[in-house]
Amino acid sequence: MPESALETDMFARNNLSKILSTAIVSGALLSHAEAGSLAPLRQERALPQSRMEEGINTRAPFAFIRYCVASPQACRVGKPETVEWSPSVRALVTEVNRSVNRSIRPVSDGLSDVWQANVAAGDCEEFALTKRERLLKMGLPASALRMAVATTASGEGHAVLVVSTPSGDFVLDNRLDRILLWHQTDLTFLKIASSQDPRLWRRLV
Repeated sequence: MPESALETDMFARNNLSKILSTAIVSGALLSHAEAGSLAPLRQERALPQSRMEEGINTRAPFAFIRYCVASPQACRVGKPETVEWSPSVRALVTEVNRSVNRSIRPVSDGLSDVWQANVAAGDCEEFALTKRERLLKMGLPASALRMAVATTASGEGHAVLVVSTPSGDFVLDNRLDRILLWHQTDLTFLKIASSQDPRLWRRLV
C-alpha cells in the first residue's frame, strides 16, 4: 500500500476509535444521568398518599344530620376548596386544636349520641365540631374543614376534624395536640364529609 494511502487508513482508524470511545463514554454518562433522574420518581411514588382517597357515596352519621338541622349555617353547600398549609395557617390550626382539647371535658355520650359544638363537656364529636366552628369564624373555607369517622387502634369508633390542603389532609384529634397527616395517625378512616356538601359523605378507600 502506498505510504500516503497507509497514512490515510491509519488516520481514519484513529478517528473511528475516538468516535467509538466518545460514544461509549457518553452512553455511560447518559445512563447514569437517567438513573439519577428516575430515582426521585421512585422515591416519590413510594411515599404514602398525603391526601385521602375517596370512594362511593355513603350515609352521613344520623347525629351529624341532626346537628346540621339545628345549625344550618355550619352545613352550607359551597364550592370545593383547600387551604394553603402556610406557617400561619399551621400555627392557627395547631392553636385551635390545642385550646379546644383543653377547654372541653371529655365524657362519653353513652347511648344518646348527640353531636353539638361549643360545650363544656363532650365526646370526640363535640371536640371536632367545636374546632370546625372556630376555624370557620377565623375565615377558613368550610369545604376544607371536613368531619371524618374512623376507628382507633383498639377498634373504638372515633370522630375527628380533617383540614384539606394541597400539602395533604391533616387531622385534628382530641387525643393529641400535634397535627398529623391522616396516614401518620393510628386511625383507620371509614368515611368523610364531602367537600361540596358537608351533609353528603363518602367512603374512604
